[in-house]
Amino acid sequence: MYSVRVEVDFAAAHRIVHYNGKCERLHGHNYRVRVWASGQTLGEGRMLVDFSLLKGALKSLIDEELDHRDLNEIKFFADDPSAERIAEYIYLRMHEKVPQASISAVDVYETPTSMARFSP
Repeated sequence: MYSVRVEVDFAAAHRIVHYNGKCERLHGHNYRVRVWASGQTLGEGRMLVDFSLLKGALKSLIDEELDHRDLNEIKFFADDPSAERIAEYIYLRMHEKVPQASISAVDVYETPTSMARFSP
């Protein structure tokens, strides 16, 4: 099995509405996102997927949809943009943007030591 990973950082605000604690108040994070693609065979150039294609799609998605946003305003999250749901959102959108890349997991770090992963 081959795996490749790209990462991008972004800043955004959110609040977790259905939570009892300090995270229910509006606050922000400097997120780090890592997108993984995996597969059994290599394609053109003996690569699983071109890093620039994968990173370009991720950067475009982040810049257009998540960076410097109030994540609660995005309908998908229904008021609870947890790291787990952000990872799921990015996975689904990346799968649409680069279906040939076989996205296998998305990691979303809220801090350098706290992350959530979504994988199908």
